[in-house]
Amino acid sequence: MPVRLKKLIGTFLLVALVCIYAIVATIFAVALLGNASPWIHLLYFFGTGILWVVPAMFIISWMEKAPKKKAQ
Repeated sequence: MPVRLKKLIGTFLLVALVCIYAIVATIFAVALLGNASPWIHLLYFFGTGILWVVPAMFIISWMEKAPKKKAQ
């Protein structure tokens, strides 16, 4: 797959990941942390704010891999 196509696909995947992840994390926060203390909210959003980096790291590493050379 050409590098430019991989980067285009990866860009759309990253944007989708961030949007979906933010919505899901917020839904869980509203459902589970309604009466929790502000410190619990802070810890939850700090953790979920860092956690999205893991799947993004895999997408970015896939985008940056050099294309395989064709065997001759």
